[in-house]
Amino acid sequence: MLGNKKHKQASAKWSLLSFVVIGLIAFATFTSAQADANPALEEGQNVNVSQGNSGEQTLGSTKGIVDTDSGITVEDITGPNFKGKVMLIKDPTRVKLAVTKEIGVTGERVSELVKDMGGIAGINAGGFYDPNGKGNGAFPDGLTVHDGKLVHNNVGEKEVNIVGFDDQGKMVLGKMTAHQLEAQNIRDAVSFAPNLIVEGKSVISGDGGWGIAPRSGIGQRADGTVIFVVIDGRQPAWSIGATLSDLMQVFEDYQAVNAVNLDGGSSSEMVYQGKVMNKLWNIFGERYVPTAFVVTP
Repeated sequence: MLGNKKHKQASAKWSLLSFVVIGLIAFATFTSAQADANPALEEGQNVNVSQGNSGEQTLGSTKGIVDTDSGITVEDITGPNFKGKVMLIKDPTRVKLAVTKEIGVTGERVSELVKDMGGIAGINAGGFYDPNGKGNGAFPDGLTVHDGKLVHNNVGEKEVNIVGFDDQGKMVLGKMTAHQLEAQNIRDAVSFAPNLIVEGKSVISGDGGWGIAPRSGIGQRADGTVIFVVIDGRQPAWSIGATLSDLMQVFEDYQAVNAVNLDGGSSSEMVYQGKVMNKLWNIFGERYVPTAFVVTP
C-alpha cells in the first residue's frame, strides 16, 4: 500500500509538471504566431494601428516610400485578411483623370495611362462594360468627364454616382445627371459606387454586402490630401481581400472626410514611377481599363 501511495504521488507530480510545460509551449507558440502575423510590430516599424471594438488590432501600416520632392507617400497596410497599399498625395490639384486614347475601341493599362499624362503615379478609376469579365476597357460605364468635358455618357439623363474633382482639387461625389455634372464645372469625374464616407460620416453598414475581393478606392482629407487605396485579394497565400467595410475603415484610419469605392477585382492596381506597386490578381498582368486617376508632376 505504501509503495502504491508513493507511486501515485510521483505520478501526480509528473502530471502537474507536464501541464506546466505544455502551457508554456502553447503560450510561446501563440506569441510567435502573433509576431508572424504582423512582423512590422516585431521590428518596431508599425506607424499606424487602429483598434477594433474588442480592442484587437485590425490595421497596421508601414511607410515604404516618402518622396518629398513629389509630395507622395506610399505605405504598406495589413488587415486581418488582407494586404495592400495606401498612397497619400499632398497637392490635390495634381490628381487628374486619364482616359484611354481610343475610347470606344480599347482601354489601356494603368501604367500606360500614367505615362500618357506624363504622370508619376496612378490608380485605376471607374467601371466599364465588361461582359463575362472579358471586356477590353473600351467603354467606360456611366459618365466620364475629362479636363472639363463630358467625353462619355451611356446613361442619358439618368442619375449615377460620380466621383471627381473640381478645378480647385476638391473631391466631389454623389448622384448626378449629365446636365448637373456639366453645370457644376467639375474638371474630372468617373462613375462608380458605393460611397464610403460622405462629409465625415461613414455610410457603409454591416460588411457592405459585396463580399470579399480586391478593392480600389479614393478619398480626401480635410486638408486636401488625396488618398489612393488598393487592397490585394483572391490570393489565399498572400491576401484574401477586403469587404467594403474593411475599405471604409482604411479611409477612416487615414482621416478621410470623403471616400468612395472604385472598380475592383482584377482591375485593382496602383502604379508609381512606372512600377506596379501591388500584387495583381490577374495572372495576365495589368488589365485594360478606360480610366485612371493620375498624379501629374
